[in-house]
Amino acid sequence: MKILITGTAGFIGFKLALAFAKRGDQVIGIDNINDYYDVSVKYGRLEHSGFSGPYDFGKLIWSEKYPDLGFMRINLEDRQGLEKLFQEQKFHRVCHLAAQAGVRYSLTNPHAYVDSNVVGFVNLLECCRHNNIEHFVFASSSSVYGLNETQPFSTHDNVDHPISLYAATKKSNELMAHTYAHLYRLPCTGLRFFTVYGPWGRPDMALFLFTKAILEDRPIDVFNFGKMQRDFTYIDDIVEGVIRVVDKIPQGNPDWTGDNPDPSSSRAPFRLYNIGNNNPVQLMDFISALEKILGKQARKNLLPLQPGDVPSTYADVDDLVQDLGYKPETSVEEGITRFVEWYRDFFKA
Repeated sequence: MKILITGTAGFIGFKLALAFAKRGDQVIGIDNINDYYDVSVKYGRLEHSGFSGPYDFGKLIWSEKYPDLGFMRINLEDRQGLEKLFQEQKFHRVCHLAAQAGVRYSLTNPHAYVDSNVVGFVNLLECCRHNNIEHFVFASSSSVYGLNETQPFSTHDNVDHPISLYAATKKSNELMAHTYAHLYRLPCTGLRFFTVYGPWGRPDMALFLFTKAILEDRPIDVFNFGKMQRDFTYIDDIVEGVIRVVDKIPQGNPDWTGDNPDPSSSRAPFRLYNIGNNNPVQLMDFISALEKILGKQARKNLLPLQPGDVPSTYADVDDLVQDLGYKPETSVEEGITRFVEWYRDFFKA
């Protein structure tokens, strides 16, 4: 297959592009390499993938390690640039992972989320429908569950009460994708990721922040006074799940009815899945595991719950198991160990 993957200087996109390239697919990745977090990590991912730059906007370059892996720096808001790329490359499938990330940042810079996560999303949908794309797979987020307190979180539940603009943009992505699936029969699958972590992870995420602070003998900020739990999901498990989803084009659900509408499917070729470990971990237990692996105690700065944060996430993955025969299973201890090994090597810490 020839696959477009957006966000390939990002955490999940970078790993996914390598996985598809290694199995023999032709992959072109795009990213705008913004400075939302430390760009040295983004450039490090690209270098690890065999790219040496320069990363000029609109220029397609090829990996020196993987002959069928290409990269172009481009903004999702660049409608003409995207249209040109689609027309020239004739993609079969699209996996859209690029987005303005972060719950807390959406409180201070909302326009970045609308530009990337809403305008950019519509631009990609339009490119897909006009270029006969076989399957459009996109990243949603566990944050869409918002004020929903029913656990584990299920894609069959209503999610109409987000509590951050980031979550609202991800919910809007699901709605827009369903509309295109309905109107244009564009097969679309949305993936709600649950707290992804591991080597090459994002510097704005808890594991990265905690590791850096503990090694530098600085206190760590622990929100909701430590009374948090997250369904931490290891990066390789996420990538395996995404590959299986990209390979499986959704069909319409013949049992779907508007009298009792199931949010996870439709008469149209549309599907939603959670990808999570299905095993929530208390934040304090997560920190304890990290302390043990680092061989250092953390000084904890206990703080109240941040606006936009939810105290707990827990993924129901029954549909993933039933439809794709897959369930993430890497333990937190194993995942943190691999992250710390990478961190010490990359930062010489």
